[in-house]
Amino acid sequence: MTVYERIKEISKARGMSLQSVAKAAGLSQNMIYQYKTVNPKTETLRTLAEVLGVSVDYLLGNTDEMHNNKKDDKKVADLKDIMKEFEIVQFDGKTIPEEDLPVIERIIKGLIDDQY
Repeated sequence: MTVYERIKEISKARGMSLQSVAKAAGLSQNMIYQYKTVNPKTETLRTLAEVLGVSVDYLLGNTDEMHNNKKDDKKVADLKDIMKEFEIVQFDGKTIPEEDLPVIERIIKGLIDDQY
């Protein structure tokens, strides 16, 4: 799959036209169509990847993972949900006894209540 085809595919999945992606990336309206035959510059690839929320490697076809590789992206996990969802909870490779989980929950609640 070419860079153009990747851009077109992810744009469609995001509900964006190629013209709107180009505009958001600071490119001329029809610039992306030129990528059918010419590869974009590195900085343009970075900008397009940011606009589309994917990695440059994805646009280049080096990976099938669309996810952005930005280090400031933060994943959120609610510890309470994790403790409910998993039958075994570990810390540093050691299993936390099930009877200790409510104690840990109370400690965390106390820490959070102290902050507010």
